[in-house]
Amino acid sequence: MTRAVLVVLDSFGIGGGPDAAAFGDAGSDTLGHIAAACAEGRADRPGLRAGPLRLPNLDRLGLGRAAELATGRRPAGLGGGEPAGRYAAASEVSNGKDTPSGHWEITGVPVPFDWGYFPETRPCFPPELVAAFVRETGVPGILGDRHASGTAIIAELGEEHVRTGRPILYTSADSVLQIAAHEEAYGLDRLLEHCRIARRLVDPLGIGRVIARPFVGRDAASFVRTANRRDFAVPPPEPTLLSRVEASGRRVIGVGKIGDIFAHVGVTEVRKGAGNDANLDLTLAALANAGHGDLVFTNLVDFDTEFGHRRDVAGYAACLEAFDRRLPELEARLGPRDLLVLTADHGCDPSWTGTDHTRERVPVLMTAAGLAPGSAGVRTTFADIGETVAAWLGLAPGRHGRSML
Repeated sequence: MTRAVLVVLDSFGIGGGPDAAAFGDAGSDTLGHIAAACAEGRADRPGLRAGPLRLPNLDRLGLGRAAELATGRRPAGLGGGEPAGRYAAASEVSNGKDTPSGHWEITGVPVPFDWGYFPETRPCFPPELVAAFVRETGVPGILGDRHASGTAIIAELGEEHVRTGRPILYTSADSVLQIAAHEEAYGLDRLLEHCRIARRLVDPLGIGRVIARPFVGRDAASFVRTANRRDFAVPPPEPTLLSRVEASGRRVIGVGKIGDIFAHVGVTEVRKGAGNDANLDLTLAALANAGHGDLVFTNLVDFDTEFGHRRDVAGYAACLEAFDRRLPELEARLGPRDLLVLTADHGCDPSWTGTDHTRERVPVLMTAAGLAPGSAGVRTTFADIGETVAAWLGLAPGRHGRSML
């Protein structure tokens, strides 16, 4: 029985993006800067972690060597032994450094067009867009209307939102419109319906995603976002690896936000948990009943949303170490003809300026019984990842990448 497991460690870049300067990210290096901070004691946090970055299982599969391919140097404490897995560093060719671009390219479809973005002004949304949203949803107005951190703007405006019934609309450097609302005072179903309306309204603007950001709590001090986040994305411009697997009669089990990222095109089953550990548990459960030719595709988002965007170096390091400790569980569930691929969709260097993603190469770590270890080099597109999985599953080659097998 031949199966594939593809796990995206959301935002886990390894530096060295060849066009990083064009994005204002020359020198960014998510892994390298975290490892250096840990080695120097700058990522110690009582009760959370201390000392050098400890990722023995990821490094055993080639993480340190992949980072060396990307930047020409090994991160502190990594890359010393001979890897037991096949590894590579992959560059992105899509025009953005966002979640859909990265995931679509991973599955064989680079994004050749430019996304639409909202300007860094106050207000940032076109008046006609706001007017149409208010008219079609029936809300008394909106709050926010600017670039913001999601947690910060909820703390700032959440109480006014609950009092007035006006939803909080904001954006970021990504091609995105985010709508935050209280799950109980506003209603989750109402929020999702209003996001569907917004999705239609921003289509002419080329916006990649509308994201529902529900939260709960009594006041600014207790507001917390819930696991009922929902992304409303535009569909990929051509068939991805997911659609190719589905067309072969096999299943694509999307874990985490995979279904939302692909507008549910090519995703035959959705399993969604709250956080990395829950989604890793769902991945293990999916392997228990996945059949021949099936693809289990998982996004682990905590690295990005909880620590990268919040510029929390110690938190990001602890999150990586927590995943590394659980990686042997995943490897133990692999059958004799299963391929495991670990990668990322972009960077989000927690030591970098601002709160945006960073344009970096990503690691590609592969393991399977009989797969020869060693370097697969620097890949010129993430699409090589999808073509590797396609080849493993016996699918015909796609148009944009080459298998690393």
